[in-house]
Amino acid sequence: MDFRLTDDQRALRTGVRELLAARFGRDALRAAVDREGTVDRELWRELGEAGFFALRLPEAAGGAGAGLVESVLAFEEAGRALLNGPLVATHLAAGEVAGAAEGAQVVTCATQLTGLVAHFGDADVVRHLPGDLPAAPRPVRVRSMDPLTPLHRVAVAGHPDPVAVDPVAVLLTAAEQLGSAARTTGMAVQYAKEREQFGQPIGGFQAVKHLCAQMFVRTEVARSAVYAAAVTEDFTEIAGAKLLADEAATGNARDCLQVFGGMGFTWEADVHLHLKRAWLRGRMWLRAARAAEVQAEALVSPSS
Repeated sequence: MDFRLTDDQRALRTGVRELLAARFGRDALRAAVDREGTVDRELWRELGEAGFFALRLPEAAGGAGAGLVESVLAFEEAGRALLNGPLVATHLAAGEVAGAAEGAQVVTCATQLTGLVAHFGDADVVRHLPGDLPAAPRPVRVRSMDPLTPLHRVAVAGHPDPVAVDPVAVLLTAAEQLGSAARTTGMAVQYAKEREQFGQPIGGFQAVKHLCAQMFVRTEVARSAVYAAAVTEDFTEIAGAKLLADEAATGNARDCLQVFGGMGFTWEADVHLHLKRAWLRGRMWLRAARAAEVQAEALVSPSS
């Protein structure tokens, strides 16, 4: 069985990376921070025109007719770029909410974050999962740890924790975490080559080498799990992939901070943005404790 990416899949990944590099580089990232995470509607429409949100829609419905693997590759690139906005929720709504597939509508889910916090931002449409939830009262803005992700609190009577786990949403969020983990690994390696101490690049010191190697291993282990789960679409494997991707994203961001030293703790450095987003994604759709429970249940199940 050949698990290597096809030429079309590599072309898709390259295309998304080039689009985001051109339209969401560092200046655009910092502009999004200044806008407190408000979605760039023009970029959102460009993503829609490129088929980002309609990748899994059948061609007859105006989509690309691609599969979950292709979607994972695209969302990995979005995570690498730290693209803000409810990407997963809008992707899930393609074909169900008018304008979502084309990027004309920004869609979020009231249960996108576990607990009573919803990722709203400036979304046009708010979906509630599961569908039988009563209409929620007006959302209340709360402080977010991630300056790129506005949050609102929605209390639904009779549903203290209205969390609906969508396997596709879990896996695509894991793919975003994977992209972030890969990006911080690259940032740390590049900085270690450029920053000098005692007359040589800090990458020559054993402690820094170990940090970078550890980051690389975390990333590749998570990548194997995320890609495998995209092929099998098995929820147990998806939960494991989310667990590993969360650990890779948060662990790599922390180690990247160590490589950068004092510079990494400044507002001007982008490392803290990856760490804060990784923390937040760790609570999205499937938290680590529940993912671990899914793994444990699979181990003790008679069918395992």
